Amino acid sequence: MEKSALEALSNQTLEHHLLEIQKAQANLKGVTLKTGLIYSDVFSNESGNSVYIKPENLQITGAFKLRGAYNKLCSLTTSERKRGVIASSAGNHAQGVAYSAQKLGIKATIVMPKTTPLIKVEATKSYGANVILIGDCYDDAYTEAKRLEKEHNYVFVHPFDDLDVMYGQGTIACEIIEEIEDIDCILVPVGGGGLIAGIALAAKALNPNIRIIGVEPEGAKAMKDSIDCKKVVHLETVCTIADGVAVKKPGDLSFEIIRNYVDEIVTVSDFDIMESFLLLLEKHKLIAEASGALSFAGLKKIKERGKKVACVLSGGNIDVVTISSMIDRGLVSRGRLFCFSIELSDIPGELVKVSTILANANANVVKLDHNQFKTNDRFMQVQLEITVETNGHDHVDAIINALGKEGYKVNKIY
Repeated sequence: MEKSALEALSNQTLEHHLLEIQKAQANLKGVTLKTGLIYSDVFSNESGNSVYIKPENLQITGAFKLRGAYNKLCSLTTSERKRGVIASSAGNHAQGVAYSAQKLGIKATIVMPKTTPLIKVEATKSYGANVILIGDCYDDAYTEAKRLEKEHNYVFVHPFDDLDVMYGQGTIACEIIEEIEDIDCILVPVGGGGLIAGIALAAKALNPNIRIIGVEPEGAKAMKDSIDCKKVVHLETVCTIADGVAVKKPGDLSFEIIRNYVDEIVTVSDFDIMESFLLLLEKHKLIAEASGALSFAGLKKIKERGKKVACVLSGGNIDVVTISSMIDRGLVSRGRLFCFSIELSDIPGELVKVSTILANANANVVKLDHNQFKTNDRFMQVQLEITVETNGHDHVDAIINALGKEGYKVNKIY
């Protein structure tokens, strides 16, 4: 980040930022969907707050990124538009830039990590962009995009560390406050920091009492570490199912805004994310990608109670295979699937006895493996591995106790 950009930022007021965000609202009119808030009974009951969902997964490109990308391209001069644009992205920014470029008649090249889900790659291509796949993470794609920027004189559209991009994202906060003027808190997913920076600028300008809380995965907490160290840090590695926020180094501009206007950043585990994904799908029929579910996972980590809380569901671009895997893991996390093994005497009637115990405990068997070769004494003992559908962690404990009373030692697998 150029020093001049940081110096300019330090001289700008919240009032200036709000005016720019309101200009972005005008640019986005008729292009982006004004996503209405959805009240959530389930997340409200679990968190002790009144929770509202801001469903940015319903945008035409499936994510909030369209807001910032379109606003940025609107700010380009005629000569800049003729040069064409280039962007690096793990997926959602790619689609936002590609769609915006197509809408405005600008040539676009997008560099994406090889690990990007196929659904995001194909969607980006469908908007007419030239897609280049390289590297294993966002930072690899970024390096290649910057090289191509110089080689071809493209205009680089940064996914998060650009004020015009942040202003576009900030329109989300304006819409939330328009619907619920007395909102107390907004939870926002954090990767590079552009989304939460824009939201914080808008929210604090409109009402400085609104708490802005960022949520990061434990395996990719570059922004939290940066805030704790009081300087931008670069993680050696990132490891999280939330590929959309798997950023090793956050933005310099976004860091400055976040350290001044964001109240707190909390971290969540991948299991927390999968559990929230499952609840959004099962209870609200809303599909979220892993990074899109971050805000809801963060509800367990905040101190607020009895407050009006808006959670940004940032995106829903996820392939069917990943959805299946996320559902299974979410079911395990919430105690809805229980896999265990026990050893049985190799005599008639033992399997029936176990089946009866499970039936009486209202456990629905979904998979069973009866194997003589997994025990030390295969002539006398049989290992039985069972997966059952359950109603939660209390139900799992009840099943373990029921088997224990009959002399079976349960080895929990998951």
